[in-house]
Amino acid sequence: MVAGVSARPERKPADLLAGFAVLALLGGFLAYAVIDKGRPAESGYRLNATFAHIDGLAVGSDVRLAGITVGQVVDERVNPKTFAAGVTFTVRPDIKLPDDTAAIITSDSLLGGKYIALSPGGDDRMLKPGATIGETQGSISLEQLLSKFIFSVTDTLTQANQARAHAQQSGATDAPATPAPASAPAPAPLAPPDAPASGREP
Repeated sequence: MVAGVSARPERKPADLLAGFAVLALLGGFLAYAVIDKGRPAESGYRLNATFAHIDGLAVGSDVRLAGITVGQVVDERVNPKTFAAGVTFTVRPDIKLPDDTAAIITSDSLLGGKYIALSPGGDDRMLKPGATIGETQGSISLEQLLSKFIFSVTDTLTQANQARAHAQQSGATDAPATPAPASAPAPAPLAPPDAPASGREP
């Protein structure tokens, strides 16, 4: 007896389209999650600042006020005319900053990540969204600090050695000459003996 082979049910085009649609939707969500993961969450209003150097500062770095995170860096660029670094960051909408606020790039420690520290001023006028902060201080490179320190120490040691050598040379030149030992005076010549008496009175 030959067993009958059951025929495979034919898939309808609508089912195939639905499956492709589900796969495409899942792929879209996955791509959005990957892209959005590297994008800082933006909330609040934007401010701009220009720095000479922003070494170590990256998109997503914190913006802090009194040690508390109040925003994030959302954009970095280079001015092709001035070659300065432009930074755009956000600040919480409930925080209003005076017009003379300063933005300083600093770090938690020598090896810590960089962030922007805001130092409010005393102006009565407030920064508006999209304004540019005028008072800024760029990032200080650890390598530059170490190089300056090593150069300063080396220069100090060189100057000290030169001063010591000069002092030794001056001391040898100005030292008084050692006087020669005084010679003993020559003995006085002996007086000639008296002539013997001749027996006659002069």
